[in-house]
Amino acid sequence: MVKIIIENLGQKEVPVTRTDEPALRHIQAQGVDWMHACGAKGRCTTCRMIVLKGGEGMGPHTAAELKYQKAGLLLQNERLACQALVNADIVVRVPEDSKLPHLKYTS
Repeated sequence: MVKIIIENLGQKEVPVTRTDEPALRHIQAQGVDWMHACGAKGRCTTCRMIVLKGGEGMGPHTAAELKYQKAGLLLQNERLACQALVNADIVVRVPEDSKLPHLKYTS
């Protein structure tokens, strides 16, 4: 089964049950809080994730992601969790400025 591994949340493994749903939906289904200020509509970058491994196994960038890349608000190794589809195992990190204060992050 395809999975998302969140490196700085203790190597948390999140199963991907449907490849037609964005990463954020799978992360939340496992009870993991993940910042998303715009309600997962692709209107901000608060849900971004740093992709460490497996980026080639993700769906193409969405229009929202391309817009934020062009504006310099989304780096090449970052994806919006509310937009990105996951088709193969990936390893991600929560960026420093998207960390939630009530969660315990690992290095």
